[in-house]
Amino acid sequence: MATYGVAEAKNNFTHLLERVEDGERILITRHGKLVAEIIKAPTAQSSTPPPAAKDFEAIMEDLRRVRESLPPAHMPAADFIRQLRDEGL
Repeated sequence: MATYGVAEAKNNFTHLLERVEDGERILITRHGKLVAEIIKAPTAQSSTPPPAAKDFEAIMEDLRRVRESLPPAHMPAADFIRQLRDEGL
């Protein structure tokens, strides 16, 4: 694992990306403090597949039930936000 300052990483970005593609992790620091880590992106095979349509429909139905179980709002959302802003909360 290599460590580079921001300016050095900027000047060698293409080279750093090549190293990351080969599996190396690169740390980026600013004023000696770690601010970022560059790692190889997951391949399409290792990424999480999207939920199946039936799973999505079940999730949406659960959300609908929760929303319908909530009491009605006593004012429009815009008015509520305006009130919070005006009261300094």
